[in-house]
Amino acid sequence: MGTTPNRWAAMIRASTKPAYLAIADAIADDIAAGRLAAEQRLPPLRALAKHLDLNFTTVSRGYAEAQRRKLIDSQAGRGTFVLPATPAASAVVRSPAAVGLIDMTMNMPPEPQASAIHQMLRNGLGGLREVPDLHALLRYQEFGGGMCDRDAGARWLGERIPEVPSSRVLVVPGVQSALLALFSVLARAGETICCEAVTYPGVKGLAAQLGIRLMGLPCDDQGIDPEAFGAACASLLPKALYCNPTMLNPTTATMSQARREAIVEIARRYSVPIIEDDAYGFLPSAPPTPLAVLAPELTFHVTGFAKCVGAGLRVGYLVAPNTRYTARLSSSLRTSCVMASPITTFLATQWINDGTVKLATDAIREESRARQRIATEVLRRADYSANPEAFHLWLRVPAPWNRIEFSTHLRSSGVGVVVSDAFTVTGPAPEAVRVCLGGVSTQQECRQSLEIIEDALEQLPEVASGVM
Repeated sequence: MGTTPNRWAAMIRASTKPAYLAIADAIADDIAAGRLAAEQRLPPLRALAKHLDLNFTTVSRGYAEAQRRKLIDSQAGRGTFVLPATPAASAVVRSPAAVGLIDMTMNMPPEPQASAIHQMLRNGLGGLREVPDLHALLRYQEFGGGMCDRDAGARWLGERIPEVPSSRVLVVPGVQSALLALFSVLARAGETICCEAVTYPGVKGLAAQLGIRLMGLPCDDQGIDPEAFGAACASLLPKALYCNPTMLNPTTATMSQARREAIVEIARRYSVPIIEDDAYGFLPSAPPTPLAVLAPELTFHVTGFAKCVGAGLRVGYLVAPNTRYTARLSSSLRTSCVMASPITTFLATQWINDGTVKLATDAIREESRARQRIATEVLRRADYSANPEAFHLWLRVPAPWNRIEFSTHLRSSGVGVVVSDAFTVTGPAPEAVRVCLGGVSTQQECRQSLEIIEDALEQLPEVASGVM
């Protein structure tokens, strides 16, 4: 490996900083001194870890820090190389490094990098210049969106719910606002709504805010247990069933067709409304039949663009069973959030009409597949659940680790994940964590983060702690 690692070893020993920061500083010094040239290949992580007598996680984090400073770049199958110097990189080299965290906690979609998508997004923004009366987008609007916006939403939703009429579609400022309105309309404080025992954490906060009791139902990889749902309907008289039946956040489970039909039959028998959170429904290339198609008279279908375009596009759609509920929900939503932003809604409609939404969704699906393939390659000995087209996975933590120790260790190693407690409604929290693959910016950063997780799984907690 030459003299470079020996020089780095001496610098690391002399430094008062954490070892991973000292590694990045050593790389920066060698670049500044001309000892490392642009495009020069750096030692592989495992070989360097062995040479420096450091664990893999520390060295991987050092390379990640150097990459954050724009000193180096890693390319799958080729290795890690020095980047050509830029003014921005030089400024970062001269600045003290901040302690960074690779955030795998937020379930954001990976951002498509294709220039065609970026251009279409810009074209949509440019469309604002063509609006004859821009002030019309700055005024209060009819709640639920104008007819052109509802029509666009109905056309987009038509891929999932064929021939849904615009009169049953409300434009809302994101899925969370729609869930708040639905919980408020369907249940009162002290009443019960059923849901998955491990489910989307946003509904836990809504229920707590409204004083509604959540009853978590056991699930397997096919979805909610119908017998448990039937027993709950008979004994608890729930006001609604909330479910996230496609690529459940956090476990990635998708409810099977047979299970959907069984759940619908029970809901009909007991006249229990269904709140179908279909946030991930557009991601599967072969999507399952929505509950809103199986039971349109009972189901409130909610979806939006946060998971198939970008989390910042706070526009969603709520499909109500009938126009009577549309009016009631409009009133509730108007009280809590006034209206969806007309400017953002204009962009959403534009991007539906010109094909940008479909192009972005297709690109997110492909990027998610690529990142799931990386997870398959890296997490060879891990026990986890995933969907090939999802951008998160559910990692079961092996003994003697527990979920708290494991997540704490990962955070100290520079990777943030979410423990199962955040998602658990009923029963003890499983020994598991949710790992999000979309928030990290590149596939290589995704790989490095997963390698840190895999390395931690191979260690004992007592060894990983490093406490003397």
